[in-house]
Amino acid sequence: MGNKKRRVVVTGLGAVTPIGNDVKTFWENLVSGVPGIDRIKVNFNVDEYPDLPSKIAGEVKDFDPLLYFDKKEAKRVSRYIQFGVAAAIQAITDSGLDKADIDKSRVGVIIGSGIGGLKDIEDQHEVLKKRGPKRVSPFF
Repeated sequence: MGNKKRRVVVTGLGAVTPIGNDVKTFWENLVSGVPGIDRIKVNFNVDEYPDLPSKIAGEVKDFDPLLYFDKKEAKRVSRYIQFGVAAAIQAITDSGLDKADIDKSRVGVIIGSGIGGLKDIEDQHEVLKKRGPKRVSPFF
């Protein structure tokens, strides 16, 4: 490769965020000033933890993994991975590229996540302690 410069072309976008689960909704809410921060509601009851120092977060709401996964896959895959796959599928669709014409060795999807899978870490730690390393999920 040496010093040869390579070009990158962004052909499609996808988004799963606290202010929209697709690029159009995300952008409309962003420019309208819709806040993505609110009292924690998704999969966690803050009232059970009165000493919790913060009870607000930027949560993804109204996300339906069954738009991107079959039921079995959706149960097996972490929520934050579901977000990444959903955004990647949106980006590929948004690109308008014909999948049959894509040279898979020259295409990639870049995904960013601030942090994810903490529940998975906790759950798999319990599996490791109680059932041993062979029972830890290969998807972990």
